[in-house]
Amino acid sequence: MDSADTNLNTTKSYDFIIAGAGCAGLSLLFHLLQSNTLKGKRVLVIDKNFKKSNDRTWCYWEENPGTFEHLVCKKWDSISIHNGGLNKTLPTTPFTYKMIQGIDYYQYIINLAKQHLNIFWQEGNVTKVTSTGTMATVHLEGGVLETATVVFSSIVPIHFQVNFSDVNDKLNAASTNTSTPFLWQHFKGILVEFDAPVFNANEARLMDFNVPQKDATAFMYILPLTDKKALVEYTLFSEVILPKAEYDNALSAYLANFIKTNCPSAQYKIVHEEVGAIPMTHHVFEHWNSPVYSIGTLSGAVKASTGYAFQFIQAQSKQIVSQLEMGLLPNTEMHDSRHRFYDAVLLYILKHKKMEGKEIFSRIFKKNKAATIFKFLSNTSNFMDDFNVMRSLPTRIFLPAAIRVLFRRP
Repeated sequence: MDSADTNLNTTKSYDFIIAGAGCAGLSLLFHLLQSNTLKGKRVLVIDKNFKKSNDRTWCYWEENPGTFEHLVCKKWDSISIHNGGLNKTLPTTPFTYKMIQGIDYYQYIINLAKQHLNIFWQEGNVTKVTSTGTMATVHLEGGVLETATVVFSSIVPIHFQVNFSDVNDKLNAASTNTSTPFLWQHFKGILVEFDAPVFNANEARLMDFNVPQKDATAFMYILPLTDKKALVEYTLFSEVILPKAEYDNALSAYLANFIKTNCPSAQYKIVHEEVGAIPMTHHVFEHWNSPVYSIGTLSGAVKASTGYAFQFIQAQSKQIVSQLEMGLLPNTEMHDSRHRFYDAVLLYILKHKKMEGKEIFSRIFKKNKAATIFKFLSNTSNFMDDFNVMRSLPTRIFLPAAIRVLFRRP
């Protein structure tokens, strides 16, 4: 964001400070601007860099066109799961699986907010957030202080952040010293473009477990934009982040086999890359109270057992805005106790390797409709949906894990 586009801070008083302009921070900003009651509030957005890149791709499912339908770059009406001899395609009806590119989302909300003179911008690294009980202060490097009536932060503590350029060896999640199970969902995705048709553009390959498992739950995720172009992502659920070369090796080997099977003469080029690591945990990252609140990953908005976050972040933003409109203290909790329990059980099984992740997810998708699974993953399932999903897992595995989680045993 050029300085010429930045509103001048003529005073230092704000109604809200949003610390972190990623998905969570910009989503909250967007929903604040949709509120007739709150859209005139003075808001300061702080981020280390407003020159956004296409660093993320978000996928989610909806029954109908949604708020960000105009940003959706691709939709699919079927998904597929692959594991050895299992090759199952599931229609997503009544849902549609949708994809939004990070850069489109960032630019849309930032450009929208720049039309409002009550939205201010500050580049800088946040070192801490403090409060007096009635006012909150965001501390930035260089001694800069910004205060507001309420602060919302999505900035994950530095020791939970992963800089892939510095990962030359395996990075262990155990170094985080959490009291609850903690896994990383880590990935590298490449947008590849072939010179011949090789993809089924109408089907998202949600999980292909025919890849090196690396003592983890590992799969390829293929999102075809056309029959020649797709995002191919190597994703793992594990306690360690891999050295960079291991993602590249897995992607290259997978594509070589994919070409051999589908179109032996095909050639491709890589037009974009993205990497990321998402915490899968119920660990509480920060213990803040009013007037400081966590949002996004920092607040546990990410679904612990799968890493899905986009729709939960939208729901959280709407919930916060609704509460502010009514004069209530925000409650940023997104997952009810029933679904938190299911997530905790699945995390326990994965962390302690009670059953291979590829077998867990293969069983769930083999025995259920995509719509049932989507509702379960969205925390909108009923007890019958939950029963159908959970009975996909062997009782001898699930029941002891559930008992241990219920009684908080290690």
